[in-house]
Amino acid sequence: MATTWKDKPYEGRRRSDATPLARKVENSAAQSPTLLLFVVVAVLGVITYTAFLLNPTNRGDWLPYSMVIAAELVLVVQALVSMWTILSGGQDPRTFVFHHSQERLFDAAAIARDGAQGRPQDWPLFLGDRAVEVDVFITAYGEPLDKIARTASAALAIRGKHNTWILDDGQSDAVKDLAGDLGVRYVRRLTNHGAKAGNINHALSIANGEYFAIFDADFVPSDDFLYETLPFFIDDNVAFVQTPQSYGNMNNLVSRGAGFMQSVFYRYIQPGRNRFNAAFCVGTNVLFRRSAIEDVGGMCTDSKSEDVWTSLRLHERGWVSIYIALTLAVGDAPETIEDYSKQQLRWASGGFEILLQRNPLSPRTKLTIDQRIQYFVTATHYLVGITPLLLIFVPPLEIYFDLRPVNLTVTWITWLLFYLGFYGLQILLAFHTMGSFRLETLVMAAVSFPIYIRAFINVFSGHEQQWHVTGSSGKRVSPFNFIVPQVLFFVFLLFTSLVGIVKDYGHETLTLATAWNVTNTIVLSVFIGAAFLESHRARVTVKPRPALYPTFGRPPRPQAATALPAYYSAPTPQASAREFATPVFDEAERISS
Repeated sequence: MATTWKDKPYEGRRRSDATPLARKVENSAAQSPTLLLFVVVAVLGVITYTAFLLNPTNRGDWLPYSMVIAAELVLVVQALVSMWTILSGGQDPRTFVFHHSQERLFDAAAIARDGAQGRPQDWPLFLGDRAVEVDVFITAYGEPLDKIARTASAALAIRGKHNTWILDDGQSDAVKDLAGDLGVRYVRRLTNHGAKAGNINHALSIANGEYFAIFDADFVPSDDFLYETLPFFIDDNVAFVQTPQSYGNMNNLVSRGAGFMQSVFYRYIQPGRNRFNAAFCVGTNVLFRRSAIEDVGGMCTDSKSEDVWTSLRLHERGWVSIYIALTLAVGDAPETIEDYSKQQLRWASGGFEILLQRNPLSPRTKLTIDQRIQYFVTATHYLVGITPLLLIFVPPLEIYFDLRPVNLTVTWITWLLFYLGFYGLQILLAFHTMGSFRLETLVMAAVSFPIYIRAFINVFSGHEQQWHVTGSSGKRVSPFNFIVPQVLFFVFLLFTSLVGIVKDYGHETLTLATAWNVTNTIVLSVFIGAAFLESHRARVTVKPRPALYPTFGRPPRPQAATALPAYYSAPTPQASAREFATPVFDEAERISS
């Protein structure tokens, strides 16, 4: 491996007085002493609740008791490791060497010499007193044209000289025209082999940059993306720098639930993993070192979750990953039940693939003990999503068969107090770190178990999963096509609630089983209500016909530029993408010609 920054001398003045200071990280609560107090108290609540459940004197009938123990132990383990990881995330990964390199990223003399003072997107990038070349890849596969255009326009405006590429696996002539209009490079493959990972690997065979950024077509990058990420690569052992996925379309229950479900992970879990060199790539808003990817044979094409698998291979080879809690790109959370289901199915399949095919705890896996634990938690995370299925059946077992998870000497008030000690304190922790607790998150987490069960079965049986893009512009079907299990469970729970209410009325007492079952029924009803609203909006909404390819206020291409050939054997880095027509790397055109 190359030498580290510790072996290099760093001298010289700051290259530009106009260079701003680094932005403040967005997880400042992780450095608060109050967070430590909340986590310690929450851990005590977890331990107390666990001791209550495992106390033999409290054990009830074996079937519901076993279901509760199985579900809660998964939740307890995940909660404890998550709290440990959160406490580890109070350290800013930006060291003195980072700030020193960031201050020297742009050379004022070179900018003045090129007359580029007003064109920050053309400022040469320097790392360790050496000019570096960066490629920015936008992966596209059937997304709406306006989304691709918005992302490509923002990518062009990123501060620092770079080449912007649209990697079009949708093989769309409209996207090709859009690339030409905006002045970005266009790449199209003959096949979609390897899905997104194969698309990126194909682009790497054409592009020449030492570093490359990846953005999904719906994630609009900030102009200071390279300024805040590239300086980390002064350490020659850094393979990639990952930034959060943030969302700007929190406008319905699905998108809010999906977005807020990720908030704690991106603001507190991922930063904590820096301490264990276990932060992993999430597929977008990330900057890679090309030589690191070449060292592991390219982006992993063996899984539809190429991001976490590639991260695992890099960590096994000893490469370093960095996560910085700065929102440097804003995208779209899934707005429909179809998009949410496909997204979660893809993510859960990736986690279960690691668990069943490359168990991080296996001695054959070349990871540190800290990395093993973190990857094992990642691989088992979606088991948490299956636990609601077990807990849903507990109240009906009591209502129909008088089978109770705890014995009759334990009142429902006692159980509720221990239960709140477990969940209530975690909600307070969420309030402290995030400033709020969203009920949408609770709803989406409680109703997603059919998705995760399907993902587990697919991986266990070796079923090949089709690649789906969140927010693609394909034909939409009814959301109820994706929630048949949830509808059936709702009908079952609704009937069970009526039976429980009748029984409690006859006994003149309210039981915990009835209250619990009614709560589950309400949660499912909220989700099904969202499906009705979505279905209604899809019927009444008439989408306007979009422009062929919007220019976003840019002047059209000069007519003289159309004289350039359609296919280039290699990019021309000396020419600005804004001055000449875009190079087009279309394999179909090349073969036909």
